[in-house]
Amino acid sequence: MSLMRNLNRALAATTGLQVRRTPRTPSAPAAERPEAAYRCLSAEDLATDRLLRQPVFIISSIRSGSTLLRMMLGAHPRLHTLHELHLGRIDVLCDNWHSERAMSTLGLARGDLEHLLWDRVMHRELVRSGKDFIVEKTPANAYMYRRLKDCWPDARFVFLLRHPESVARSWHESDPDKRPYDKAVTDVLRYMTAVEEARTADPDGFTVRYEDITADPEREMRRLCAFLGVDYAPSMLTYGRKSSRELVRGLGDWRDNIRTGTVQPGRALPEEDEIPEALRPMCAAWGYTS
Repeated sequence: MSLMRNLNRALAATTGLQVRRTPRTPSAPAAERPEAAYRCLSAEDLATDRLLRQPVFIISSIRSGSTLLRMMLGAHPRLHTLHELHLGRIDVLCDNWHSERAMSTLGLARGDLEHLLWDRVMHRELVRSGKDFIVEKTPANAYMYRRLKDCWPDARFVFLLRHPESVARSWHESDPDKRPYDKAVTDVLRYMTAVEEARTADPDGFTVRYEDITADPEREMRRLCAFLGVDYAPSMLTYGRKSSRELVRGLGDWRDNIRTGTVQPGRALPEEDEIPEALRPMCAAWGYTS
């Protein structure tokens, strides 16, 4: 019997609640489904409603180097990183009137219950790691910035940028038959627009570029460690060779470059005339073109 089935059997027997996975909608990013109602926590609420303190979220488009950054941060003795968790796809269901009424009487809407579950899952993994802070890097977090901020008011956000044409090219090359280049441009522009909206909304966040990480990893990791309030650790530059067991296909990059355990050179930046018109405004906003 699966873990999910066991969990739901126990939950249904004791609370009337069930946890279910929201069906995937292939044509839309994960977080574009309707938001569940929830309340925004105050500083006073944190003590009772959250176990996790100061989680770190990497906000980036797909194909922007977030797995590399995850590996480097995870090699720090105080930072614990995970494969992509896709929190926005975890849905909590009250499957009868009694459980819904019971939770409502406690002041807990569906979104509040989801937040409690998210917090518990991440706190569990942090405690098991023995480290001090947890880092999460699902690209769909770009669409969930506001909700993550409301869930954890003390969360810290790292905005990872990469040249938009390089992102589109990498996304296309990962499956050329499924994603012709024009479709890849449309796909990644949607992510990058969400990243830029979140970055604009968070003046206290930290911005780093993938090309800067690959060109001078020590300098960029020192900057990032200073932002996170931890000492720089040289181990971040040689995070160690990874196996397919440690890099789960579909939950981040699992290919040869990331398995080497060291920072590999990035691809050459595109020439000006290689940048599609649709990506030019984002290139300018991110400082890749004038």
